[in-house]
Amino acid sequence: MSGFAQFPGCDVRAKLDHPVIDADAHVLECEFALDDFLAQVAGSAMVERSRARMRGNPYKFETRTIWWGVPSGKHTGDRAMAMLPKLFRARMDEAGIDFAHCYTTNGIPGLYIGDDELRQATCRALNTMYADMFNEVGDRVRPVAVIPTFTPEEAIAELDHAVLKLGHKAIMIGTEIRRPHSEIARAAPQLAAYSESTRSIAMDAPYDYDPFWRRCVELGVAPVCHTAARGSGYRASPTNYVFNHLGSFAQGADFFCRALFFGGVTRRFPTLNFGFLEGGVAWAMGLLNDIVEHFEKRNRDTLLATLDPAALDVDLLARLFDEYGNAYLTGERIRAAPHHRAARPERPDPFDEFEACGMREVADLKPLFCDNFYFGCEADDRMMSVAFNRRLSPVGAKLKAMFGSDIGHWDVMEAKTVLSEAWSLVEGRLLTPADFRELMFVNPASLHLGMNPKYFAGTVLEDAARSLPTKGAAGRNAATAKPATEVA
Repeated sequence: MSGFAQFPGCDVRAKLDHPVIDADAHVLECEFALDDFLAQVAGSAMVERSRARMRGNPYKFETRTIWWGVPSGKHTGDRAMAMLPKLFRARMDEAGIDFAHCYTTNGIPGLYIGDDELRQATCRALNTMYADMFNEVGDRVRPVAVIPTFTPEEAIAELDHAVLKLGHKAIMIGTEIRRPHSEIARAAPQLAAYSESTRSIAMDAPYDYDPFWRRCVELGVAPVCHTAARGSGYRASPTNYVFNHLGSFAQGADFFCRALFFGGVTRRFPTLNFGFLEGGVAWAMGLLNDIVEHFEKRNRDTLLATLDPAALDVDLLARLFDEYGNAYLTGERIRAAPHHRAARPERPDPFDEFEACGMREVADLKPLFCDNFYFGCEADDRMMSVAFNRRLSPVGAKLKAMFGSDIGHWDVMEAKTVLSEAWSLVEGRLLTPADFRELMFVNPASLHLGMNPKYFAGTVLEDAARSLPTKGAAGRNAATAKPATEVA
């Protein structure tokens, strides 16, 4: 947002009686360091395989992707901040941030590498590198492990390794399976790399992912997505990155969120929290209201009462055609029309499209949608205010917006002022101080505390976290959690 007051975040922090949690800062990985760890976990041949893949990327010139995307010039220090965890920690006080989660940069596309071995090795290398890089700053900065999910088996294997072996407590997952279209791969293998089929892991998936969701509950981690929709459909301009980027994270999050809901994941795993990053929250409020509007017209009972072709009164229809039609719109012709005779559509299976999610009334949206979903919003996102407006919610519940700085990427003009940019929404009366507390502290803390009540143990937030309730998901998860000796 242009025109915001550019002053250090520490000035805002001094006004607050609560901590500030950054739900989405970023690591800028050094390629040479990642190569070191890739060689460590998978051998030098895998490093060359990775380099060959980058040299041969078929999308390089077809869809314009990010360029000039990290701080430079007078903001070179901000670039170094995202590359060096000790420097990041040293600058947090000036930025007014108490605790930060650092998400991958390379791992966002890395989760969707088509080469199974390379995808798994890349994620393993990233997670191993993060555990080492951040091992001296864990009191204030936490790296987030990346979990590939092309199969439930690979997802569980990396999840167990990241949490139980490397000690990670936060995860980012791949939300979909991206592969070449099978028909093209069979008919023209040389063109397979230029096609892509996308399947959600939460609905209509080729495998049963319930064991993976169950393992997340057992290990006390909240699956978070950072999925973008660039490079496909309406976001594939070869000349304009901004055109491709606008709304891309919101669309990626929307796809995953709809799949979780309609696929019944939130019904089957009511204690599992999910995070959706960098897309804001306005799309979620729109989706919530769209679900209600569709449910009111297309729930099972209403369909049978108002839209069942078998209930069509053909005699009435024919009389009305005779009375109000013309020479070619006649009762005789409408009686003979196939759309209500031999060609009448059969009832599809499944018939009730709300059955899997368990929605039986509008009020069900609170436990199935509102309670366990958390939405990352950047500092200049004025639309985050809709999350706190109960009048916009069909169930009267606020949505759980979280502050995510995006430090390390081009979205942040200056790291030390990003908190003041968010505070300008309070000064502009788009958020109240109470809303700001939820945005900065309550919601980003609860995303993780709801899964693991000891999430902030040993950090600067250990005492402050005790002020937040751990009932609900956290309490229920405690019953299914593994012993402390197993979970890092």
